[in-house]
Amino acid sequence: MSAAWPPPPASPRDRVGKGSARALRLEGKTPAVVYGDKQPPLAIAVNTKETFLKLHAGGFLTHVVTLKVDGKEIRVLPRDYQLDPVTDTLVHVDFIRVSDTTKVRVDVPVHFIGQEKSAGIKRGGVLNITAHEVALLVSANNIPEHLTVDIGALDIGDSVHISAVTLPEGAKLVEHDDFSVAAIVGSAAGTSEETAAPAAEAAPAPATKA
Repeated sequence: MSAAWPPPPASPRDRVGKGSARALRLEGKTPAVVYGDKQPPLAIAVNTKETFLKLHAGGFLTHVVTLKVDGKEIRVLPRDYQLDPVTDTLVHVDFIRVSDTTKVRVDVPVHFIGQEKSAGIKRGGVLNITAHEVALLVSANNIPEHLTVDIGALDIGDSVHISAVTLPEGAKLVEHDDFSVAAIVGSAAGTSEETAAPAAEAAPAPATKA
């Protein structure tokens, strides 16, 4: 998916190492590397504030962006990032070059709809999500924002598998098993009540004194 986020122009890095990285961070920049497409890695620096905001807005690793470096445009996909374990500040970003023919592995979020129609939820059941993300091999130009799963027809005890989910054209599952992505399960309170009712009906009436 192409990004709405236009990153500010990036600058090439002539030096690498802790000292250089520290100096960049004082300037409000974060060290980064662009690699892939059978080209040498390119060390750059990106705007820390803009990149950090996009990172926390969601979809950072599934949006293709165009970096401008020394007047040249490079289409890339963010592949990884590092945060400082203490301060939670952005430390480093990895980008991979992409083209119209590039296939990438991405973890796509799963969104669920139809909760208001589900008989199982109306009866007190609970949606148990077993796959919040699904790994896909897909064209870099066709990365979906999310996969949509409709649970409107599910009752308690029913589940929906990945085989029932529509994938983007040309996309393939990284995991080939037909795994469950969600199920409707009975709530603890509902299960207790359902179990208690038959037990009460079967219990003998209390004896009465003569």
